[in-house]
Amino acid sequence: MDMGYSFLDLAKEVLEYAGRPLSAEEMWESAKGRGLLQKLNSSGKTPVRTLSARIYVDIKNNADSCFVQTSKRPARFFLKQAPAGQERADEPQEDARLHRFKERDLHMLLSSFVRADEHFRCQTKTIYHESSKRGKAGKNKWLHPDIVGVHFPFESYAENTIKLFDFLKVNPYKLYSFEMKIALNLSNLRECYFQAVSNSSWAHEGYLAALHISEEPEMLDELRRLNNAFGIGVIRLDAEHFMQSEILFSARGRESLDWDTVNRLVDENRDFRTFLSDLMEDIKVGKVKSRYDDICEDEETACEYCRKIGIL
Repeated sequence: MDMGYSFLDLAKEVLEYAGRPLSAEEMWESAKGRGLLQKLNSSGKTPVRTLSARIYVDIKNNADSCFVQTSKRPARFFLKQAPAGQERADEPQEDARLHRFKERDLHMLLSSFVRADEHFRCQTKTIYHESSKRGKAGKNKWLHPDIVGVHFPFESYAENTIKLFDFLKVNPYKLYSFEMKIALNLSNLRECYFQAVSNSSWAHEGYLAALHISEEPEMLDELRRLNNAFGIGVIRLDAEHFMQSEILFSARGRESLDWDTVNRLVDENRDFRTFLSDLMEDIKVGKVKSRYDDICEDEETACEYCRKIGIL
């Protein structure tokens, strides 16, 4: 064990070898694979968090720090002065990564989060715009949500309780609408938000979800104002730890559905028709037996999926 070898020394050595920005988790795995952990004097229970914290503190408090943060979600770091022939830390790493995957690649991540999160506990189905009827240009613009969801009460209540809900005409089921985006910033916020407003009017709750959301104070103030005015919630996805995705702003719930829009969606889109048929069949039999969107059962599987398609 090298008593003089620190977490920062480890981070620098790993980044020099990798030649590209890495998260703290990626640095730790790389160091483990190269046998560098034996050089580190550490017995803490959460070494990855310690590594991340040491880099953050060094960047904040040391004007001569050799590190720079290249992205926030997920947090990645690189060297200010990269070795010759390797990536420079001031290159737009975030923008390059945004184009390696498609918006629909994020659907599994969102579906996994809302299936597990206590607020939602919902089954989801992707609505493919291509499966809608062809009509005049612009007729169905902002009509279809990207993903729809349904919360079934079967896991929360006993069979007799659910029967009592039915007897008393109390609705224990909830329908959700999700609009998915890769990134939200001040330049696209209003268009994306009002798209979600338009295609979520039929559901009990509507959400706008994105992987990257600008943290500018002006941006968050505008999101808060729009949420207060129109009630669409906002979800920030976390690709590294999908269960740590956040509901930044909760949706304002509706007691009744917009039946005219429901009817139009049923008429226009076969995926939405299938979704309603499936959920009605599941309600009828009292259990989830229909096929909904695939999800990642755990964070390890989710990370593997995200790496495979280029999100991480």
